[in-house]
Amino acid sequence: MKFSYAMLPDYPLSESLASIKKADELGFYAVYAADETWHKDLWLLFAAAAADTTRIRLGPSISGVCLREPTLIAQAAATLDELTGGRAEVAVSSGNFGLLAQYNIDWAKTKPLSRVKESVQVIRTLLDDGVITFEGEFFKYNGLFTFARPVQDHLPVKMGAMRGPKSFQAAAEFSDGCHHALSYTRSAYDYMVENCRIGAERAGKNVEDLDLGSWVVFSVAEDSAVAKDAARSMVGLYASSMPHEQLRRNGVEPEEVAPIIEAIGAGDMARGIELTSPELAERLSIAGTPEECVDKIKSEVEPSGVNHMILAITDAALVKALMGRELEGVPDINTQLQLVHDQVMPAFA
Repeated sequence: MKFSYAMLPDYPLSESLASIKKADELGFYAVYAADETWHKDLWLLFAAAAADTTRIRLGPSISGVCLREPTLIAQAAATLDELTGGRAEVAVSSGNFGLLAQYNIDWAKTKPLSRVKESVQVIRTLLDDGVITFEGEFFKYNGLFTFARPVQDHLPVKMGAMRGPKSFQAAAEFSDGCHHALSYTRSAYDYMVENCRIGAERAGKNVEDLDLGSWVVFSVAEDSAVAKDAARSMVGLYASSMPHEQLRRNGVEPEEVAPIIEAIGAGDMARGIELTSPELAERLSIAGTPEECVDKIKSEVEPSGVNHMILAITDAALVKALMGRELEGVPDINTQLQLVHDQVMPAFA
């Protein structure tokens, strides 16, 4: 099992760079960040981190192809790959539905899965060949070339998936893996892996050779209550991104989270947190002591065949920045990275 840190680049840049360096020193597989207008630019941040790290892989999980043109994703990834000496990778999807709405884009009218599949083909071609002539449904190029060339022979390009079976199947069939966000139950991950297996077999691949990533809201502390309260502060915000089908696969009826999402959508973050019960937060996060986090990963995630934990670590600074709530006693990002290294990762070595 690989362990990675999924950051929201909302901290002071000096602090984000220090956390990336810490994750590198501790042997985490990768640091990922969301490629969204809401946050600071991940490509610039990771370029700055390149010279001060030696092993850790860097890239977006995810970059949304409705807003970021796929040839520009390939260009940025190849440039980052040269800067890092071959440590860049990319995960793409149609993008955050809430962000698209703020651009007045109706995601349902974008043919999201078809667009993402075509984007992967475009990115793969430009990375591998440096030139592309392509006549697709969404993207068209005539001899477009770039001098941005990756160092790796095969820079990994993966797909995000959350909704129905076709998205998971396509990720395994057409890309190097699947990053699945915000699931916490064995049945949800069995669903993911079973459909990834179908897609892999169509392409003549072994599903176990793919990167099967579990992107989760995560908080760890020696004090279980402190960690769980930090995660509870963020659950409603993330639940607003979960399709109804996915909520149900995680044992949550959409009606349970509707008042929370409504409050947060109206800007009443305090009310959204108040409406998020500890029991609901327990279902929609991995949080607590290191032992509790290990137990949940071992019971709900690992048995399905998922081979990569992508931890969206939550600390007091993030909760304050995004939700406006003051928390005390929550370990900061670097302390939580150390706890994961010392007391969680060894259980999966």
